[in-house]
Amino acid sequence: MREIRPPDLAAWLADPNRAKPVLLDVREPREYEICRIEGSQLIPMGTVPARLGEIDREAEVVVICHHGARSARVGLFLEAQGFAKVINLAGGVAEWAAQVDPAMPRY
Repeated sequence: MREIRPPDLAAWLADPNRAKPVLLDVREPREYEICRIEGSQLIPMGTVPARLGEIDREAEVVVICHHGARSARVGLFLEAQGFAKVINLAGGVAEWAAQVDPAMPRY
């Protein structure tokens, strides 16, 4: 599975000439309420298998969690289910806050 660094994802999201990825946040709702990357879709890790139909199989999917471990596990699961364009956000929202959005609340 590929990984993307937060600054590289920020540049991708800001590029009007590039198709936007699905931002799949797999944290728990209480975590998502604290902070999130704008435009992300919350599907908690434990519900991903039952909600696969909600994820665009043709799009590039960037999987997001707090530090990158849960998202890596979900990414591997998605690949095993036939998703071909899965990317893990290295360092998760913690690194996004550190490298891209210092105003983002942290926990």
